[in-house]
Amino acid sequence: MPLTSLPNLLTLSRILAIPAVVATFYASGDSARWFCCALFSAAGFTDWLDGHFARRWEQQSELGRFLDPIADKLLVSATLFMLTVTGRLSGLTVLPALVILCREILVSGLREYLAGLSVGVPVSRLAKWKTVIQMIAIGVLIVGDAGWHGLRVVEIGETLLWLAALLTLVTGYDYLRAGLSHIARPERAASGKTRRLA
Repeated sequence: MPLTSLPNLLTLSRILAIPAVVATFYASGDSARWFCCALFSAAGFTDWLDGHFARRWEQQSELGRFLDPIADKLLVSATLFMLTVTGRLSGLTVLPALVILCREILVSGLREYLAGLSVGVPVSRLAKWKTVIQMIAIGVLIVGDAGWHGLRVVEIGETLLWLAALLTLVTGYDYLRAGLSHIARPERAASGKTRRLA
């Protein structure tokens, strides 16, 4: 599938949006926060959109499978980093962000290793819910104090981030447990057809 197919272009747009998201953190004012949230949300929505079009138009490709998780991790990692360095994430709230980043590194390494054994790592339903809650939490934290008066926007965002971190631990453990069974028996994993983790 060419790089110029719509699903791949949507994935690339998510990567290209990262510098713009980062730049908005250096702008002052409530409007800058809302604009950053809108930009981040639009970039996050392309994650669902590119997969939808790829399946509907049968345009799934190895390039797309390679770029899609990279785009997601770059967007989330860059935004969590900027939230931290600008002080919108501080104290104990940094811990769930750290858990999320460590899990992404772990799963990425596991996927890369298992790919060499011809073992696929599909995304579980719980992992999809984790991603949705994680993206909402980050969007809410981007808005922060610029949110609606009378509504504890920051506390809501922090609570959602802790929930996302909890689901991150659960899904990360599930992936690791399933992956270790193949790592312990690499000759069986590589001996036949491509296998997928349950």
